Amino acid sequence: MVLILMGPPGCGKGTQGKRLEERYGIPQLATGDMLREAVKNATPVGLKAKSYMDRGQLVPDEVIVGVMRERMGRKDCAKGFILDGFPRTVGQAEALGGLLKDLNKKIVAAINLDVADEEVVQRLSGRRSCLSCGATYHIAFSPPKKEGRCDKCGTELVQRSDDKEGTIRERLSVYRAQTAPLISFYDRLGLLRNVLGTGSIDGIFNAVCSLIDKEKVQ
Repeated sequence: MVLILMGPPGCGKGTQGKRLEERYGIPQLATGDMLREAVKNATPVGLKAKSYMDRGQLVPDEVIVGVMRERMGRKDCAKGFILDGFPRTVGQAEALGGLLKDLNKKIVAAINLDVADEEVVQRLSGRRSCLSCGATYHIAFSPPKKEGRCDKCGTELVQRSDDKEGTIRERLSVYRAQTAPLISFYDRLGLLRNVLGTGSIDGIFNAVCSLIDKEKVQ
């Protein structure tokens, strides 16, 4: 089973992907996390990707496709996987089709989490991360007990460079121009399923699972 989670940055793909991973027993392949790890480790892919990520622009397709090809071939993906942040362009979607054909796998659904731009800005600009343990917080929705410090390890919390308001708006502009056409792409293939990405996390999760379970029995 292959699931695609779509939607603008900050729509909740990462949060829902983790919960779907637990429910269906297949790994969440979060492109953003994979790229940030590569940047942190200063790998060749990471160094190439960093300049694009810092400006809120999309990493070139050939870099992303190479990363995903390697990851999809690992043993834990044998029963399927959840794609979070890939594909982001029609070109990547077409490349994904070739990768899945080689792996003899099919997409069950491309789930689009729909969230308005202003809510995305509020969600992302308030995020803070711990560089030591990776824990994440939000200054409005889930603040740390001590301002600016991680609850788990006490390390200072930081704002990612791509979570600053100007960069967020650039990311949204890039999304609308280059990624939103994926909605039409998967709609034409009969795979698109829309879910409102606002409300409680549990409510969104239940709506997504209901769609997936319906597709699985067809």
